[in-house]
Amino acid sequence: MWRLLVPIFLVGIVFFLAPLLGIQAWMHPQRWEMLAFFGGIGFLNHRLVERGLAENGDKFVTFYMASMVLRLVLSFVFLIVYILLGTLAIKHFIIQFFVLYLFFAGFEIAGVYSNLRHFSEKKP
Repeated sequence: MWRLLVPIFLVGIVFFLAPLLGIQAWMHPQRWEMLAFFGGIGFLNHRLVERGLAENGDKFVTFYMASMVLRLVLSFVFLIVYILLGTLAIKHFIIQFFVLYLFFAGFEIAGVYSNLRHFSEKKP
């Protein structure tokens, strides 16, 4: 679970310190909503992958792929909703959204990789 909280905490610090660092112009006003969305999606993915690992890893790939598809579909729904709501500076919003998407996906892949290393050491 701490692997989920680390990227949220890091991005939250950057968002909070943006005015002091002089990068406020790069931040979209709805950045906190994006962070909450990725926190929720990360928690949901964590629970799905954890459930796949619970059964001795037999269904891990199925649950992991389902979590990745769910992340992608919910991300598109999130973007479409904000586009239809008429969000200001939509190009800026989309760019920041995909930067955060890649950042959180990288942390998730690193976490899953460490779990897989544990299973590969058990097999002869």
